[in-house]
Amino acid sequence: MEDTNFDVNKEKIKMEKDGKTIECDVLFTFECEETMKAYVGYTDNSIASNGRKNIYVSAFDPFKEEMELENITDKRELEMIGEVLEKIDKESKN
Repeated sequence: MEDTNFDVNKEKIKMEKDGKTIECDVLFTFECEETMKAYVGYTDNSIASNGRKNIYVSAFDPFKEEMELENITDKRELEMIGEVLEKIDKESKN
């Protein structure tokens, strides 16, 4: 995933990628004190080969006037996000 500008409109993210505007549904947002970053989980509603919706998570700075999605490449951040996704999945089954 490449860095992409986005606009948050409560439940949607509009992204410009490869010259196309893609509208994605925001699934969740959260902040992490350890990394001092905010994160957004979103989907373009495409389906992966396993039959589940593709879900993407990107970091962003909520205080920047022009917000940008940031790739997450740090192994600790990826592990933390995986734990958050597992927690969300478990809670959704209750």
